[in-house]
Amino acid sequence: MKTLTVALPGREYDILIERGLLSQAGARVRAVLPKASKLAVVTDSNVEPLHSKPLLDSLTAAGFEVRLFVVPAGEKSKNASQLSQLWEGFMEFGLTRTDGVAALGGGVVGDLAGFAAAAILRGVAFVQIPTTLLAQVDSSVGGKVAIDLKAGKNLAGAFYQPRLVLMDPDVLNTLDLPQFMEGMAEVVKYGCIWDADFFDFLTARPSKPELMADIEHILYTCCDIKRQVVMEDELDTGLRMILNFGHTLGHAYELAGHYTEWSHGEAVAAGMCAAAKLGVALGITPADIPERLENVVASLGLPTSISCAMDGYAAAIGLDKKGAGADITLILLDRMGHAVLHQIAKSDLLKLL
Repeated sequence: MKTLTVALPGREYDILIERGLLSQAGARVRAVLPKASKLAVVTDSNVEPLHSKPLLDSLTAAGFEVRLFVVPAGEKSKNASQLSQLWEGFMEFGLTRTDGVAALGGGVVGDLAGFAAAAILRGVAFVQIPTTLLAQVDSSVGGKVAIDLKAGKNLAGAFYQPRLVLMDPDVLNTLDLPQFMEGMAEVVKYGCIWDADFFDFLTARPSKPELMADIEHILYTCCDIKRQVVMEDELDTGLRMILNFGHTLGHAYELAGHYTEWSHGEAVAAGMCAAAKLGVALGITPADIPERLENVVASLGLPTSISCAMDGYAAAIGLDKKGAGADITLILLDRMGHAVLHQIAKSDLLKLL
C-alpha cells in the first residue's frame, strides 16, 4: 500500500492507494471513525451496480449501519435540489454528529456528498472513495466541495477536508477509454506545473494498458504534488491557483458546450494547450512548449483546441474565481514543470484571445 498524509494542523488525513482496497474499506473507515454508528454512502446510478456491493459489505462487517443514496449520474446532479434531497435523506436515516458520509464515485459525487457533509448538522465526518481517474488524482484530495448554479460550475461550496481518501486502482478497469483519458488531462497538468520528468514519463506511455501498468506510481505522484500544494495554500489564495492550469479557458469551453458537449477533462486539455500559446504570446512560456503539450494531449486522444465565441470567453472569465475586480490571474508555464501566476486585465486577456 502507498500512503500519503495531508498534514493540515487539526485536519490531518491519509490517502491510501492499493489494489483491492475497496473490499477493505470497512476496517480503514472504522479506524478513523471509531465512534460512528451510521454511514451514509452517496454514489451515482453508474457506479452503484459496479462497486457498491463490496463497499457496503465491508462497511457492514466493520459494524456500520449503512444506507445507500443513489443520485443520477452526470453533472446535472450537482445542484441545490439534489443537495437538499440528500440532507433530508440523511436526517430521515437518523445521522448524528458522530456519524459520517462517504462518497463512492467520481468528481460529481465527491463534490456533492462533500458539500452535503460539510453543512449537515454543521459538519459530519466525510470519506472520499473516488472511482474515476480524474477524481483519484484531483477532486478527491484537497477539500474543495461544491454544487453548480445556473451562473456556472462550483459557485456554491466550501473548503471541507475529508477524514480519509481510499483509492483502489482496480476500479479504473471499469472505465471506458474516453472516461479514463479524461482523467489523464489532470495527470498531464501535474507534469506541466510541477514535475518535468513526470511529463516525460507520461509522454512515453500514450495507451491505457501502459498507463495502468504504472497506475500506482501515477496516482501517488499526482496526489503527492497536490498534497504539497494544499498544505502550503489550503484556501486557494496563492500557490494552489497553479492547480487550475488550463481551467480558466477550459471552463469557457465547458460553458460554451452547455456542460454536455465537452467533458471536464477534454476542456482542460484544450485549455492547457491554449494557455501555453497565451504564455508564448506574453513572452513567459518557451516557444517549444505548446507543441510538446499538444503532442502528448493528442496522443491520449484528447482535443488540443476547442472553438469558443468571444461571449463564451467573456462569461467564463467573469465567473472565474481567480478574478479580482478588473483583473484575473492566469496560470502560465515559464518552463516545463513549473507554473507561475500572471496577473492581467480581463480586457487585455479578451483582446489576446
